[in-house]
Amino acid sequence: MGTSSKRNTSKQQEVQRIFDALSNAIARHSLPPGTRLVEAEIVKALRANRNHVQAAIQRLALQSIVTIEPNRGAHVSEPSVQEARDVFEARRAVERGLVESITPEKMKRHAKILEAHMQSEHGATAGNDRRAIIRELCNFHRVLGKASENQVLSSILENLMLRSSLIVALYQRNDIPACQHTEHREILAALEAGDNGKAAELMLDHLNHLESELQFEDEGKPAIDLCEALALENAKTPA
Repeated sequence: MGTSSKRNTSKQQEVQRIFDALSNAIARHSLPPGTRLVEAEIVKALRANRNHVQAAIQRLALQSIVTIEPNRGAHVSEPSVQEARDVFEARRAVERGLVESITPEKMKRHAKILEAHMQSEHGATAGNDRRAIIRELCNFHRVLGKASENQVLSSILENLMLRSSLIVALYQRNDIPACQHTEHREILAALEAGDNGKAAELMLDHLNHLESELQFEDEGKPAIDLCEALALENAKTPA
């Protein structure tokens, strides 16, 4: 591999690292909707190159996770009520297709990962950490996407899940319904039995339930320390 190719690969890896750090912070609500993404602070927090930070932010903007405004910079997107409804409509179409494609054989191949997730989800829902509960409940959909073994649908779902995290942060009530864990178990049971029709019906009911838990009211937003929010991602970075 030539020197130029090595440089390009190194840059891509670094941009991906920054992209992942910001995405993860947004997904777990450390960077809630409306948070300004000040490049200098991200450079400091992630010990990154400013050009790489700009490239990562541009990628997030292309996926509607970040909004870039002329003369105002970038901030974590704040989905409108209509966008929230559109995202859930898209999720119903995508996730129905996913569960319809998951055979009992695929369930067996992914059994250990699925069960490990359900144990983590059970532990989170038994506690009082709202962020942990939301994270694990959302991860169920990502794990199920991987079990479909359809990389295109899984990629689409990943973007929808990130956008859903913004919607949850803006519009979901403080109480997280524990029945979501039970609903996830019911979907898995149907898939294990090979009843994809029932699994699809349960998934649609589940997503309708999630959407019904949203309340579209404007509330005040707390101040966010960008460096503090990214501290965990920086700690994960190898020295």
